[in-house]
Amino acid sequence: MSAVIEIEGLRKTFHSLRQGRRVAVDGFDLLVEAGQIHGFLGPNGSGKTTTLRALLGLVRADAGRMTMLGVPSPNGLPLVAGRVGAIVESPQFFGNFTGERTLRLLARAGGVPTGRVDEVLEQVGLSDRGDERVKGYSLGMKQRLAVASALLKDPELLILDEPANGLDPAGIREMRDLMRSLAESGVTVLVSSHILAEIQLICDHVTIISRGRRVAAGRVDEVLAGFDRHELLVRVDDPERAVELLAATGLAATGHDDHLVVDGVDDATVVSRTLGEAGLWVRELTPIRPDLESVFLELTGTAAHPALPRQVNDSVLPDGPREPVIDLDVRGVDA
Repeated sequence: MSAVIEIEGLRKTFHSLRQGRRVAVDGFDLLVEAGQIHGFLGPNGSGKTTTLRALLGLVRADAGRMTMLGVPSPNGLPLVAGRVGAIVESPQFFGNFTGERTLRLLARAGGVPTGRVDEVLEQVGLSDRGDERVKGYSLGMKQRLAVASALLKDPELLILDEPANGLDPAGIREMRDLMRSLAESGVTVLVSSHILAEIQLICDHVTIISRGRRVAAGRVDEVLAGFDRHELLVRVDDPERAVELLAATGLAATGHDDHLVVDGVDDATVVSRTLGEAGLWVRELTPIRPDLESVFLELTGTAAHPALPRQVNDSVLPDGPREPVIDLDVRGVDA
């Protein structure tokens, strides 16, 4: 597959009189290949939004190499702006404009045929609410309108920062279906989200950032497999006795009120046979598989990475002028 986004050694430091020097991104690498739905994960302040803003030319990086759709970023962004849709941070729109008028203005500003407006409203499930004023929209509806604005140019690459923010479960499912349909049509999607279970459902690849550095990257199943400790959840009538019996055979087990967890088991029949022969009948024996949430929490925990620089809240930038390089015409403006 060809690389759609490449970031190598990205570094960004902010300075302010109040807080001094803050390292937001420290030697970060990211690779997104064509056709992927790529999850970009990290706790608040980890450097996600700073990375996306640097990639899109909205802040100037201190060091590193970035390319998007094969051209250097930010200098080459004018060459590919029409092929990229992006939403970074919370979308802002004129409250007195209707959703349809908002998109028509953005379409004209971006040189997009206005007939595209009805198509994107349908795509995001707002076709029956497009004639309503944006100030009457719920947070979830505003989020969908922002996604619609990012789709106006029928992009090859879609970058979404927290697209499910404010959506109810039905809306989250609709957003998931939308991203899948876009990927099936050949669009590459880079999505950041705090809804880890959703990322695990929809993404085929994932990159996890913590304190400005990459701590994991690869196929979701491969990342999870690296944290599989071959644990079993076992339910018996006497967990304490079961722990003693298993310990006598060399198996490590931890007892809880109504179950025990056995570590490092390759063959589950060893557990059931050991306990059965002692008259303890197993009511449940279930492999404990790591999920993205547990892996995320372990990778981004302070104790797991004592050598990393202190956490930086990349959602609060220092005072002073920003350095936008190019306007991708994907967001509205506040009223």
